[in-house]
Amino acid sequence: MKVAIFASGNGTNFEILAQKFEDNELAGKLTLLFCDHPDAPVVTRAKNHHVPVRAFTVKECGGKLPYEKKIMELLKEFQIDFIILAGYLRVIGPTILQNYEEKIVNLHPAYLPEYPGLHSIERAFSDHRTQTGVTVHFVDDGLDSGPIIVQQRVPILATDSVETLERRVHECEHQLYPQAIKEILLEINKKEQNDQ
Repeated sequence: MKVAIFASGNGTNFEILAQKFEDNELAGKLTLLFCDHPDAPVVTRAKNHHVPVRAFTVKECGGKLPYEKKIMELLKEFQIDFIILAGYLRVIGPTILQNYEEKIVNLHPAYLPEYPGLHSIERAFSDHRTQTGVTVHFVDDGLDSGPIIVQQRVPILATDSVETLERRVHECEHQLYPQAIKEILLEINKKEQNDQ
């Protein structure tokens, strides 16, 4: 099974997942990093792991539809079976969704349906909540609304700042996401073997 990771930023989750693919802890082959910010640090991380990188922006494609079509061409070129979103800050549109139904997973830094969208950690913190969380879910055509795979609570401590909370949310992500992906990929492999 050929896997692509989509990312937009620093790439700490990419780093952990890439290492787990290298160590054969995750079923499948990490075949592509797609990034919508060509200068993002995740691009360097991918190159260090010898993962092929393709990076382009919506603007240089002339809009969302041609951007999505170009991504679809990429996915066909690399024969991608499964997509992992790891800090990819764009909504996946229908062009890709209809070809990858229940084959795209996302990691969200909140306990959905609480705080969908951007700045989830900051919003939970500024609302003086006592806890937030992390969610792994399949991607659908809504905003962080797809079927939930697994969730974990992260307490918000009285001593927390946004930075310390963010650090602990990321620590939770780094544990939860690889484990969830491992189980999903094994399940897909099992299904495919049964179908043959």
